[in-house]
Amino acid sequence: MRILGIDCGSERTGYGVVDSDGRSHRLLAAGVIRVSPTKPFAERLRLIYVGVAEVLARDQPECFAVETVFHGVNAKSALNLAQVRGVVMLAAAQVGLAVEEYSPLEIKGSVVGYGRATKDQVQMMTASLLGLREVIKPHDASDALAVAICHATRGLSLEARAIKAPTHA
Repeated sequence: MRILGIDCGSERTGYGVVDSDGRSHRLLAAGVIRVSPTKPFAERLRLIYVGVAEVLARDQPECFAVETVFHGVNAKSALNLAQVRGVVMLAAAQVGLAVEEYSPLEIKGSVVGYGRATKDQVQMMTASLLGLREVIKPHDASDALAVAICHATRGLSLEARAIKAPTHA
């Protein structure tokens, strides 16, 4: 299964694409969509949308996963982040992908085994799970890969259980 994970930000939106069977993961692409903080916010949203649409067209993922809004940020940051998430989710919906959402706690727990892991720990474990010799930089890209890996280990296993679950008539 090819999964695109997104780590939203109003200046740097990370993306990571992996192929996974739920246990073994292979890196396909990772990077950051950078937008200037000096641009009007609406223009930044447009550029993020265009960047995500380009990744979707290039890498053709079958699944799309994004981090939920973190509750500890201030109200203005949370509102901006929610708007970024909106355009990112729109890009996925326009190509027919369902959007799966995971909390930072779920992502860190899935990748590191500890929901309060540091960004460096997530970066190191993401590289390890992908069989890489070096960590993916910057954190935005490795965080996006962690979102994709989280979906691979949590989301795909939930889908498999739902398919195998007996139906009661």
